[in-house]
Amino acid sequence: MCGIVGYIGKREAWPILIKGLERLEYRGYDSAGVALMQKDSLLVYKKKGKVSELKNFVGDKNVISGVGIAHTRWATHGEPSDVNAHPQKSNSGEIAVVHNGIIENYLSIKKALIEKGYHFESATDTEVLANLIEDIKKNTHSNLDEAVRFALQEAVGAYAIAVLSADEPNTIIVAKNGSPVVIGIGDQEYFIASDATPIIEYTDKVIYLDDLEMAIIKDGNLTVKTIKNEIKNPYIQKLEMKIEELEKGGFPHFMLKEIYEQPRSIRDSMRGRINIQDGLVKLGGIEKYEDKLLNAKRIIILACGTSWHAGLEAKYFFEELAKVPVYVEHASEFRYRSPVIYDNDLVIAISQSGETADTLAALNLAKEKGATVFGVCNVVGSSIPRATHAGSYTHAGPEIGVASTKAFTAQMTVLLLMCLFLASSKGELSKKQMQDILSELDGIPEKIEKALKTNEEIKKIALKLKDAENFIYLGRGYGFPLALEGALKLKEISYIHAEGCPAGEMKHGPIALVDENMPVVFIANKGNSYEKLISNMMEVKARKGIIIAIISEGDTHVKEIADFVIEIPETSDVLMPFVASIPFQLLAYHIALLRGCDIDKPRNLAKSVTVE
Repeated sequence: MCGIVGYIGKREAWPILIKGLERLEYRGYDSAGVALMQKDSLLVYKKKGKVSELKNFVGDKNVISGVGIAHTRWATHGEPSDVNAHPQKSNSGEIAVVHNGIIENYLSIKKALIEKGYHFESATDTEVLANLIEDIKKNTHSNLDEAVRFALQEAVGAYAIAVLSADEPNTIIVAKNGSPVVIGIGDQEYFIASDATPIIEYTDKVIYLDDLEMAIIKDGNLTVKTIKNEIKNPYIQKLEMKIEELEKGGFPHFMLKEIYEQPRSIRDSMRGRINIQDGLVKLGGIEKYEDKLLNAKRIIILACGTSWHAGLEAKYFFEELAKVPVYVEHASEFRYRSPVIYDNDLVIAISQSGETADTLAALNLAKEKGATVFGVCNVVGSSIPRATHAGSYTHAGPEIGVASTKAFTAQMTVLLLMCLFLASSKGELSKKQMQDILSELDGIPEKIEKALKTNEEIKKIALKLKDAENFIYLGRGYGFPLALEGALKLKEISYIHAEGCPAGEMKHGPIALVDENMPVVFIANKGNSYEKLISNMMEVKARKGIIIAIISEGDTHVKEIADFVIEIPETSDVLMPFVASIPFQLLAYHIALLRGCDIDKPRNLAKSVTVE
């Protein structure tokens, strides 16, 4: 949620800041703004809308500066508008703040500041923070870094902030609690961002601030301390990201590019981790905790959105193959009840970004109650990998499209490998069974490449269905979580209402919606539930519903029933979700494209949900 960029050094700040905002726009695109330091004053330009609106607004205005901060917003406090856009300035105009997160006690602070004579133009919590910093700075005669440090001791909530002050022109203060921030280290220059995507073009050396830490970048020097004034010695990491991963590579949208990257991303998530000949899985990140894994009486999976659907697939993996009970929890609900957690529970937290606020809070609750916590994450150095006891990275590469695609299949890959590691260690699977599953898993990228060839057929189906107002997605077994994910993809980017449910539950309510205008999508591959799914199709057909079926290659029976079929290579029930997810992603993409939707930046959504 929200993207922060900052620069201080020997180059012109504006081109770096605006390109950084464009790279981070997937985090929020309600409004954008920039603050530039010029001698002893601040220039602030901001505009409702996407970053392109800001660029057009600035035009040929004065932007000469070597110091600046910028922001692209996903609105929390205050509707999208010019006045609510960041940076937010203090009453005097001498302090500028960009902020990702929520200051929970901003109303009480605002009330106290109003009593002191401060006034507020925006509806944001960030303007409150800017005035609080100014008030402390003025009344305590502090430097900017001390004023920020004292202000953050009063503020309650999540934040990543960057702060400028007109009377300290060679200084940027950065601080973090709950929301991500990374600092790139160059040659006598520093880059600040919400994630590494705006930084990799300039340096591969970065530090990640921990919670309740702040960085003072002043006169070419960097100091890191806690908000309690304890000096820290930051660890400098090397980024492995490649700049070409952040470009569209000839595709019209990042989402389509990322759909087509899945053969590669799944291979990369398996690379070096499977030995088919010996029937072994090697996961260096969790091997130290093998005893905890083996002795776990149950597994609790914490996740949100698409990651939650990957967790639901993992429930089927672990219960079928490793014979261990699994509970899949919405992280946002888990943290607000009194969950029963035992010290022999294993908790797995799943997050593409590694910064999902609810998942991070939920896993910390589980740790406090004594559980062992593993992470499954795509972003090296993010908060969740640092907070968990152990875990495994997916190797999907940067995912820019807001609607998750390759992260979903990469997460399933790693979760299945974790399951196989456990099943083998427990003796639940023989060497021959392991060899068979691993061999089939190794062939999944090739089957996905074949599934991608359905693209032209899916375009034709999308053209017929683009004006539908509602969809139902139905599946059984491994197909049920996939039905949920297919419905989510469609509503995320096309704004069509879609509902996913178990096919067996259709008669308990959803069938009331079926008429001649209702498309019903079935995951109907040949597997354990094939005959039952045929019966469900007949029930829909009897009510004149429009049937779209994902079927195994060569299936002629369903073709006689369905209005539209999409054939995918046949595979086992366990591995079916990897292949069957491709048509769902392509169908959502093409329907959204035909409806004129902004595919990579769907309305009201942001890629990384770092606030509640």
